[in-house]
Amino acid sequence: MKKILFGAAACVAFAAPAFAADLPARTYTKAPVYRAPEAIYNWTGFYIGGHVGAAFPGDNSLEGGDARFMGGVQGGFDYQFSNNWVIGAEAQYSWLTGGGSGGVVFPGGTVVTGNTNQIGSATGRLGYAFGPTLLYAKGGYAWRGNDNLLGVSTNGVPVGFTVDGNHRDGYTVGAGLEYMLTPNWSIKGEYQYYNFGGTTFTSGPAPIVGSHFRDDEHTVKLGINYRFGWGGPVVAKY
Repeated sequence: MKKILFGAAACVAFAAPAFAADLPARTYTKAPVYRAPEAIYNWTGFYIGGHVGAAFPGDNSLEGGDARFMGGVQGGFDYQFSNNWVIGAEAQYSWLTGGGSGGVVFPGGTVVTGNTNQIGSATGRLGYAFGPTLLYAKGGYAWRGNDNLLGVSTNGVPVGFTVDGNHRDGYTVGAGLEYMLTPNWSIKGEYQYYNFGGTTFTSGPAPIVGSHFRDDEHTVKLGINYRFGWGGPVVAKY
């Protein structure tokens, strides 16, 4: 038996080099280049926040040309779809200070002043996300508070007047850029235009009757938002 095993081993030893010579050469395969995974940012969720900025009356306004400080709060919801598109809704409320300086002077010493101390909006918004950056446009309903902030005086003495409605309701459009700092915090810069039609004086001192003024505001704001329900950047794309 030992002789048989020894003979078989010898045959294998002699045959192996010949068999190996008949095999094809081994093909060299280059290792794939490593690619770092891309982070996918999730804009879907509810948010609340605050903002500060400035408001500038439009041309032919009763509020003069002075900029006024504004600050307020906002809240809303965004939904991200088709990878990069973001659609949402937002409510915003701001307090305005100052303004009303100078007014509009008419012949005979009659002065008309106006001021808006509150402003708000309920808008939809649509944006496109570039990773942590969201570029968006918005538009919708606008409201303002101006109770007892219209005034007419002649030679410094207040006089009575009437106008064609309260002009509290209007529309707004705007655009902005929002940046995700962390999974829950984002900051934004935004321009927003508010239009409330115009005010026409229907009675009062003769020089002002029939006078028409535009009721609009240009605003710029910086804001910060806290977002709920985010999963944060998710490593999922290679």
